[in-house]
Amino acid sequence: MLKAVKILSLAMLACSLPVFGQFVTANPDPAQVPSGTYQLDAGHGKITWLVMHHGLSTYVGQFSGVSATLKLDSANPAASTLDVTVDTNSVGTFNDRLDDRLKSDQWFDTAEFPTAHYVSTSVTRTGPRTATITGNLTLHGITKPVTIDVTFNGVAVMPDRTIAGFDGQAIVKRTEFGMTTEFPGVSDDVKLLIEGEFDQQ
Repeated sequence: MLKAVKILSLAMLACSLPVFGQFVTANPDPAQVPSGTYQLDAGHGKITWLVMHHGLSTYVGQFSGVSATLKLDSANPAASTLDVTVDTNSVGTFNDRLDDRLKSDQWFDTAEFPTAHYVSTSVTRTGPRTATITGNLTLHGITKPVTIDVTFNGVAVMPDRTIAGFDGQAIVKRTEFGMTTEFPGVSDDVKLLIEGEFDQQ
């Protein structure tokens, strides 16, 4: 009897959990995205960075602590805005010794500059599912313009949740932000690969 109760309880719990893939498929048509305010899903929002390491390899790291607010105007994308905050202390390379160096005053100096901040100044649609976002990035205490090339992946409209997904790419010159350690051995150009799923509020 006890075993039967446990099985029934587990079955009821499973039925109560939302299973994303069972009842929704993302729609790739950006016209189907409801206008409104969206918050980045922290579990599906990362910034991966790539640098050339002394001409030998493309070295990859990531920022996992990213928060963002997207105010989306589907009818007039140019009126949309994006505000992003990155926890610089979340930089990670799967190498504890290197992570400590990156957090030190030789690189990001996370004690002095615990966050990086990006605020859009314009959005320009470049294709049916693409756009460029121009904005100001404040990193390491310095503010410079940065442009992000964005691709809309799709929107999932569910009974209790709407999610819009995007990918982005950008190039940042680290020396412009006062980060000159090991230059030019470690490349000036830092490629950013950005992925994000945004929940409508």
